[in-house]
Amino acid sequence: MKKATTTKAKTASKEAKGDRSPSQQIDARIKELDDWRGEMLARVRKLIKDADPDVVEEWKWRGVPVWEHAGIICTGETYKAAVKMTFAKGAALEDPSGLFNSSLEGNTRRAIDFHEGDKIDEKALKALIRAAVALNTSARATARPVRSRKEPKSA
Repeated sequence: MKKATTTKAKTASKEAKGDRSPSQQIDARIKELDDWRGEMLARVRKLIKDADPDVVEEWKWRGVPVWEHAGIICTGETYKAAVKMTFAKGAALEDPSGLFNSSLEGNTRRAIDFHEGDKIDEKALKALIRAAVALNTSARATARPVRSRKEPKSA
C-alpha cells in the first residue's frame, strides 16, 4: 500500500512540473517574459517557422528554446537586455547582410543579439535560416556511412 502512495506522489509531482511539449514550453516562456523580449522571441520563432516549415522545436539545457532540422539550426536565449539567436554552425554560413553581431570570435557559432526597438531584416534572416538548414542537410548527406564492426576471427 505504501508503494502505491509513493507512485501517486511521483505522478503528482510530475504533473506539477508540467509535462509540456517543447512548443508549449516555448509558448510559456514567451508569455512569462511579458515585455519586448517575449514579443521579439515570438517574432523570431515565427520567422524560423516561415523559413522552414519542417523545423522541430526543442527545449534543452534547462530552458533554452532550440530549433532543429537535421541538427541544430539555432537557439533563442533571452537576457535582460537582449534576445540572442545563436546559430550552431554560424561561422560556416555566408552572412551578406551582416546580421551576425555577437559571438564573432569563435570558429563554430555566430549570434544575433536583438535589443529593444531593433527592427528585424526578415528577408535576410529567413535566408540565413534556410542556409543553416541547407548546411545541416548537406552535412548529413555527405556524412560517412557507419562502418560495420569487424567480426573477431574464430580459431
